Amino acid sequence: MLKIFESANDGMDKNSSSKPCAINEKEASRLASYAMKSKDSKGRKHREDEHPFRTAFQRDRDRIIHCNAFRRLEYKTQVFVYHEGDHYRTRLTHTIEVSQIARTIARALNLNEDIAEAIALAHDLGHPPFGHKGENTLAKLMKGHGGFEHNLHSLRIVEYLETRYPGFRGLNLTWEVREGIVKHSSEHDNPDVLKEYEPEKAPCLEAQIVDIADEIAYNNHDIDDGLSSEMIGAEQIKEVELWQENYDKIKRAFPKEDFKVHKSQTIIKIINQQATDLITQILQEVEKKGIIAYQDIRNIGKPIAMFSPDMAQKNIELKKFLKKNLYNHHRVIRMSDKADRILKSLFKVYSDEPQLLPPPVYADMEEKGKERLICDYIAGMTDRFALDEYKKLFDPYERV
Repeated sequence: MLKIFESANDGMDKNSSSKPCAINEKEASRLASYAMKSKDSKGRKHREDEHPFRTAFQRDRDRIIHCNAFRRLEYKTQVFVYHEGDHYRTRLTHTIEVSQIARTIARALNLNEDIAEAIALAHDLGHPPFGHKGENTLAKLMKGHGGFEHNLHSLRIVEYLETRYPGFRGLNLTWEVREGIVKHSSEHDNPDVLKEYEPEKAPCLEAQIVDIADEIAYNNHDIDDGLSSEMIGAEQIKEVELWQENYDKIKRAFPKEDFKVHKSQTIIKIINQQATDLITQILQEVEKKGIIAYQDIRNIGKPIAMFSPDMAQKNIELKKFLKKNLYNHHRVIRMSDKADRILKSLFKVYSDEPQLLPPPVYADMEEKGKERLICDYIAGMTDRFALDEYKKLFDPYERV
C-alpha cells in the first residue's frame, strides 16, 4: 500500500507523462460503447501521471470539490439572496441537486457517472454574486473590456484563477470536462465556444445530460422555494399541467397528508417523470441514429439529450409560469435592482481608486489589466461578501 501512495505522489512531477492504468480498462469494460471513457480523454494541458486508483474524471471531480470557487457557491444566490432564509436553495445546493440528477440519469444509461458529476459540480463556478442579475450587470460593465459570461468565467477559474498546484495555474482538468463547462447551455446560457473546444461538435452525452439535469433541478426547486416563500400561491400553480396532473395523483394516494407533504411528493414525482422521459428519449435517439461510439455523438454536432415533444411542451409551460410569477415577482425584482446598484457601485469605486482593492489582488493589476482584475474580484465574491464590502466602502460608520 505504501508503494501505491508513493506512486500517487510521484504523479505531481510536471515532466512526467500520463500512464495508462488498470482502472481505466475496468471502467471501460462496464460502460456503454458510446460513453465517454477516461482512456479516450484528450488529456490535460500540463502533463501529469494519472492516479493508480482514480480515473482522470474522478480526479477532476475531486479537484473541483476542493477548490475555492466551489466553496463560495454556498453563499451565492440562486433566486433568493442568502440572508432571506436558511431553507432556500443557493448555488451550492443547486449544484449538488444537478449532480445527483445527472449521476442518476448517467447510471441508468450506462454512461460515465464520473465525468457527468465533474461537469455538474463545475457548471456554476463562474457565477458572480446575485444570480443572473449579477451576471447581466457585469456583462454591461465589461462591455468593451472583453465582456463577461459565466460559462467562460467558469473555464477561466479552472484554467487560470485557481492556484493550488506547483508548476501551473488552474486545476489542470481534462479537456472533456473543460469542454463540458464551456459548452454548458440552458435557457439562461448560450455561450460562445472557444475554437480550442471544437464549437462545430457536440459535447459528450454526459455533458448534454448535465444541461438537462440543470433545467430539471432549477425548475423544480424554484417551484418548491416559490411556494415556500409564498411568492407563488397554491391556487396559481394549478394552471401548470405538469404540476397539477402529478399533484392530483399525490392527493389521491395520500389524502390525509398536509400540503407540505403533497408539495414535496409532487416535486419528487415531476423530477422522476422528467428523468424517465429523458432516459427513454435518449435511448430512442441512440437507436434511431445508429450511435455506436462517443465520436458518433460528437459528430452529430447538436445535442441528442432532450425531452419527448410532449414533455418538452409541458416543461415550456412550467418555465413560462415561473418567469411570470416568480422571477418577475416584485420582491425578486426589488432585490435584483438593489444587486445591480451594489455591483455597479463596487466596480466604479475600484475603478476610480484601485488601491482600495486588497494588496494581493491589486498586485496583479499589470498582468490582468484594471477592468479584468476588478471583474475577476467581483465575480469571485459571495452575496454576503459583496454586501459587507459595500457597507465597508459606503457606510461611514462601518469599520473598514
